[in-house]
Amino acid sequence: MSRRLIAVTALVVAAAALTACSGSTTPAESSSSEAGSDFGLVKDGVLTVATEGTYRPFSFHGDGGTGDLTGFDVEIIEAVADKLDLEIEFQETQWDAIFAGLDAGRFDVIANQVTINEEREEKYLFSAPYTVSPGVIVVAEDDDSISSFDDLEGKTTAQSLTSNWYELATESGATVEGVEGWAQAVELLRQGRVDATVNDKLTFLDYETTNSPSGLKIAAETEEAGEQALVFTKDKTDLVEAVDGALEELRADGTLAEISEKYFGEDVTQ
Repeated sequence: MSRRLIAVTALVVAAAALTACSGSTTPAESSSSEAGSDFGLVKDGVLTVATEGTYRPFSFHGDGGTGDLTGFDVEIIEAVADKLDLEIEFQETQWDAIFAGLDAGRFDVIANQVTINEEREEKYLFSAPYTVSPGVIVVAEDDDSISSFDDLEGKTTAQSLTSNWYELATESGATVEGVEGWAQAVELLRQGRVDATVNDKLTFLDYETTNSPSGLKIAAETEEAGEQALVFTKDKTDLVEAVDGALEELRADGTLAEISEKYFGEDVTQ
């Protein structure tokens, strides 16, 4: 073997050794960092998610507020990230600041039961809905006098005066007893001081799941249902497409239904 060939071979071996020892990423690390590289993520390989962390049962801390972040929306987005082979990082953010943070590029997506409406669709992209929930009339389980919204005429309902449900109750002819929220409305209903309360079906299902038997029932539902979805800025079209694909797979394999049953006792994802 000539000295030239020996020298070239030595250089190749040395270069290979330097490459092996240079601290380069392992195949697994490379795969992780490359995952989602076309999605314009805040961090390569990481889905950064905005959520409140104080919105039970959707996004909250267990064990009286001291445990890990959990909830319906949290488990949904974790399953999506897993399908996309992305790590996940939550940024707990107050509702009043959550859209501003998305606009500022602090996170990639909001997972916080955001309802799709025309005003938001003008500014943001939404995933396919992962929650579908109508409004409902809740009454005592032995009350058969109300079976439609027309039956609220002349009845008394307990409602927050700033909610959409207050408007629906009054439009239906009910006299409204003002309350601070769901807990107070339920208390008045259980005491027989009001005839009904109008609210979101998910709110009732969560209450029924954690307080069964509650002595309450759903008397009627609205024909139209609110739809909640993940929210993105307008430039995240590729990410939205990938997330929709993941949600479709999770729906097909039963994961969405399983998570829903855990929190609400039935499938509220379609």
